[in-house]
Amino acid sequence: MNTDASSSRRSWWIEAWPDALAFALGLGLAWWEGWHTTDLVWSLWLSSLCVGYAIIVVTIFRPVVQVMAASSKAPALGAAAIDTLMLGGALFMLAFFTVHFGGFHFVHSVFLNSFFPIGKTRGFPGWVVYAEVFRRYWPFVLVTAIAERAAFRAPPKTPSDTAVTPEAIARRRAQSADSGLMAPYKNVMRMHFLIFFFAFTHFVHLENFAVYAVVYFVYFFPWRLLRREKASAMRAA
Repeated sequence: MNTDASSSRRSWWIEAWPDALAFALGLGLAWWEGWHTTDLVWSLWLSSLCVGYAIIVVTIFRPVVQVMAASSKAPALGAAAIDTLMLGGALFMLAFFTVHFGGFHFVHSVFLNSFFPIGKTRGFPGWVVYAEVFRRYWPFVLVTAIAERAAFRAPPKTPSDTAVTPEAIARRRAQSADSGLMAPYKNVMRMHFLIFFFAFTHFVHLENFAVYAVVYFVYFFPWRLLRREKASAMRAA
C-alpha cells in the first residue's frame, strides 16, 4: 500500500513538468522583454482576467453540454424543456459572473493605472489602455493558461463522501480547492498579493531579476499537488 502511494505521488510530480515549463517561459519572457514592475503587474492582471474568465465559461457551460447530450435520448418535448432551462440558467450565471468578475478587474485596473500607468493618463483606463495591455502581454496569458490547466478539467467522478468528521471535511476542501467557480477568485487573491509585493519592491527600490524569479516560482509552483498529498494522507489515515 505504501509503495502504491509513493508511486502515485511520484507520478503526480512527474505530471507537473508543464508547470516547470510555464515558470521557465514566464521568467524568460520577462527577461527577454526587459520587464519592470509596470509590466509584471499588468501581465498578471491580464492573465487573471482572461484565464479566470475562460475557467468561468468552461465551468458554467460544461454541465449544460453534458445534460444536452444526455437529453438527446429523451422525448423531444422534454429534451427541449430541459435544454432551455439549462441554457437559460447558464446564461444568467454567465451574465452575473461577467459583471462580478469583470467588475473586480475593472476596479483593480483603475488602481493599477493610477500607480503604474501604461500611457500618459492616470486613473480610469480607456479602451486604448486595455488594447495596449493586451498587445504587450498576451503571451503571458498563454503561459498562465498552462499553469492553470487543472482548473479547465472536469472534476473526477468519485464515490459520494458525506462524512462530517474534520478529516473528511478537510479532504473534500483539499480536493475542490482548484476546481469550480472559486478557482478564478483564488487566482484574483493571489494576483492581489503579488501585485502588492511588486509595488512594495518598486517603492523601496528592491527591483531586480532575482526577486522576480522568486515571485514567479511561488506563482507557478503546483501547490495543488501538496493539497493532493494532504488529501491522500488523510484518506490513508
